[in-house]
Amino acid sequence: MGGDSAICLDWEFTSSPNKARTVVLVGKTGNGKSSTGNTLLGRKAFYSKTSSGSVTATCELQRTRLENRSLLNVIDTPGLFDFSGGEDQVGKEIVKCIDMANNGIHAVLFVLSVRSRFSREEKAAIESMIEIFGEKITNYMILIFTGGDDLEENEETLDDYLGRDCPDPLKEIIEKCGHRCILFDNRTKDPNKRLEQVEKLIALVDEVVKYNGKKPYTNKLFQLQATQKLRVQEAAEGSSKFQEQIKRYEKQIKKMADMIESKLRKATEKLVQQLAEEQKARLKAEEEAKASRDHLNEEIRKMKFDLHNAEREIADKIEAAKFRCIIM
Repeated sequence: MGGDSAICLDWEFTSSPNKARTVVLVGKTGNGKSSTGNTLLGRKAFYSKTSSGSVTATCELQRTRLENRSLLNVIDTPGLFDFSGGEDQVGKEIVKCIDMANNGIHAVLFVLSVRSRFSREEKAAIESMIEIFGEKITNYMILIFTGGDDLEENEETLDDYLGRDCPDPLKEIIEKCGHRCILFDNRTKDPNKRLEQVEKLIALVDEVVKYNGKKPYTNKLFQLQATQKLRVQEAAEGSSKFQEQIKRYEKQIKKMADMIESKLRKATEKLVQQLAEEQKARLKAEEEAKASRDHLNEEIRKMKFDLHNAEREIADKIEAAKFRCIIM
């Protein structure tokens, strides 16, 4: 099919584009996505076979005229999470389908299979679509369960299957999609049965169109979603940068506080040391002054003692002299 998106036309359509319906098929490889597209078209337009790898390599658009003469555009997309080019390439291919749908996308047909359990990959695929196209994309979603012949063989309905074997993640998705679910049998050879299930699906598509106010999902909505997402990212980045700036300021403030605290501690230690040295010097001076006073007092005491002795000695000598004079 080549690397570019393909648009195949059976004939030139002149009907009003307002009456046309465009649906997009998405889902995991092996669920019967391309076969479902062929059932809708009433012919084998999309290549499909049992395969472990993705059969659809690029977005492809095919058209058909329904019984009521309205135009149906069907876009098949590469299998999500199993495309050899990688998930980024798959994302680009899915985005391409918006440009291929000139009149917008009226419904997204997410193809599941009753032959396999709802997988984490399928849950991730739907979450990726919501991430890429925004929460509003679920308003356009219809869940198609292939393998209707297996349930019919067991005399079961889709409600029986979902009631018996429906994991919580799938229940949440069904809830988000407004319980728009349908069972498909792509193997039936009964033309009436094929027509009946196609008509039921188209009725669901019309229900989606009505629910969305007849406004299909367009490139404008996608760009709006992308712009909003970019703004959220920019706001998050701005918030992150602001937080980083606050952290830098806090780091600088802490550094300054530590520096001031260090200087204050050193100044305090120096002052305490200075006071201690001054106190030590004062005590030493007081001790020296006391020693000087004590020494001076001792000298005065000795002088007084010597003076007293000298006075006594002189007095004794005078008395002795007087005594000698009397005798004479």
